Amino acid sequence: MGQLEDTIVAVATPPGRGGIGVVRISGNRSRDIAGAMLRFAQAANWEPWHSHLAQLLDRDGCALDEVVATFYPKPRSYTAEDVVELACHGAPVVLRHVLRRALDCGARLAEPGEFTLRAYLNGRIDLPQAEAVRDLIEATTLYQARVAAQQTGGSVSRLLAPIKEQMLELIALLEAGIDFAEDDVSVASVEEILRRLCPVRDGVTRLAESFAYGHLVRDGLTLAIVGRPNVGKSSLFNRLLEQNRAIVTDIPGTTRDVVSESAQIAGIPVRLYDTAGIRDATELVETLGIERSYQAMADADLTVVVIDLSVPTVRADRELIAHASRQGRWLLVGNKCDLRRVADPMPETIAVSALTGEGIERLRGAILDTVGCEGTWHGETGFITSLRHERLLRESAEYLNKAHEAAASAIPHEMLLLDLYAALRPLDAITGATTADDILNRIFSTFCIGK
Repeated sequence: MGQLEDTIVAVATPPGRGGIGVVRISGNRSRDIAGAMLRFAQAANWEPWHSHLAQLLDRDGCALDEVVATFYPKPRSYTAEDVVELACHGAPVVLRHVLRRALDCGARLAEPGEFTLRAYLNGRIDLPQAEAVRDLIEATTLYQARVAAQQTGGSVSRLLAPIKEQMLELIALLEAGIDFAEDDVSVASVEEILRRLCPVRDGVTRLAESFAYGHLVRDGLTLAIVGRPNVGKSSLFNRLLEQNRAIVTDIPGTTRDVVSESAQIAGIPVRLYDTAGIRDATELVETLGIERSYQAMADADLTVVVIDLSVPTVRADRELIAHASRQGRWLLVGNKCDLRRVADPMPETIAVSALTGEGIERLRGAILDTVGCEGTWHGETGFITSLRHERLLRESAEYLNKAHEAAASAIPHEMLLLDLYAALRPLDAITGATTADDILNRIFSTFCIGK
């Protein structure tokens, strides 16, 4: 990243044409640079948190556009620096002109994520809050946005705060026993150490395990719908999407290739794959489609095997069920439950009707249960969504387990403290207290320019 003393500028709205485009300027010279390209009806007083109408001037001093200029003084701005935002008409040529004028007046083009980086470096937000800004921008469901908004408000740091406090209290107790032993300060017993240590270890472990749900909230899951021809795969696909995306006919083998579409289940993004009916095929195109069906099963987080409840169960159904069970997580769905049931009874079959919608909500719940969203974390804020956080928590838990073994074995407190300090460092790295520059660059380089 560039020098923090520079005044930076970037377009904060998405590329393209729009009714409004916003240019953001941050740094000590933001007002001077903005004032050099604007003409106010009266002398600009840059009243904090107030908007002022002004004319945007070209290089010859002629009015080019009317803009609304808003000043946010430090430290109560997004970057904790002086910030000016110019809202003009969203024509790309106008936005480019604002950028060029700002650069001519001494600003520097902001790098990706530099505004948020400055907010972090200036103490406006911590590192988990900064990472959540990107998640909020990239959210595709309202639930994702709600979780990210809670994290931008500091929910991750609030989860870690009591754990770190308990760990620091234990470290202080052990340090006092070592440093002031000659002053008759009592040394903590093994029972007291374990009593204090176990809640810390359990809290860190629980947070790390919450990533199993958190990563689904952030990244979503993939679901492949497979079965023999005419069992209703495409109808079920359309029902889960709540739109007619796949072609549905009575002709076997209608779907020749994998059809994919995005949906959501309880706020979790789901990528659905409707596959070609699996059977012994002789036609080349259908054979290739069936091969892709098997590949979709292999790549998916969850496979839904569909059988037709209105016809007898055949060997091909059982072979497909066995194949899915060998590959990983799967569900068995019996379609056409609105017709007379003829298929053999099978345990754990979820009976649905893609035609009437019967059983679909139960299927949606079973999908979440199978991938680990059975409600342990759903609806709570007590989970993490970042792989970086999960790895650091796992590292901390590993050292806490070592500390537990050391304490139970009555190993000297000096050695026990080494494990506790080693467990504390990953927690500090989560909030950014001990994060290296290369980690910061890697995190913020994934942001969009202007944020």
